[in-house]
Amino acid sequence: MDDDNQLTLLFSSVKATIFDFDGVFTDNKVYVDQNGVESVCCWRSDGLGLQRLKRLGIQTLIVSTEKNPVVTMRAQKLGVDCMQGVDDKAGAILEWSNRNHISLSQVCFVGNDINDIPALKKVGIPVGVRDSYEEIHAYVKYRTESCGGRGAVREVCDLIWRANKEGRVSNA
Repeated sequence: MDDDNQLTLLFSSVKATIFDFDGVFTDNKVYVDQNGVESVCCWRSDGLGLQRLKRLGIQTLIVSTEKNPVVTMRAQKLGVDCMQGVDDKAGAILEWSNRNHISLSQVCFVGNDINDIPALKKVGIPVGVRDSYEEIHAYVKYRTESCGGRGAVREVCDLIWRANKEGRVSNA
């Protein structure tokens, strides 16, 4: 089986995609002005990728350790549910999956740092962004070609979209 077929097989089972925020939607930088107000830089094309997932009926969620109005605003703009101030991402993902009747084997989680390891170990499709910390590499089935905040979210969305599109064609 070639790499494209393996990727299609991996991502065709996804029913929900859960993202960390800092370092996944962002380049892991934070800008702080003289008043202490934080801002971040996000990749605009992520929104179109997330819209594709919505059209497929794939649920999306942002789970962040930080509690930050920037995360709230971005999630609202993208139409993505958001959980913030989450210390136990794996536990939160388990509860959310149970509540939404989605098997963890059908959940894709995208992370970038060591605090994401328990969540990566919990789901069926663990993904790390290209510039993720080396310690998480052993726990992911796929690393994006794009860096966090520079198209990684869109890349994952497109992989899932293509895998589902190809699956429908081959099942027709």
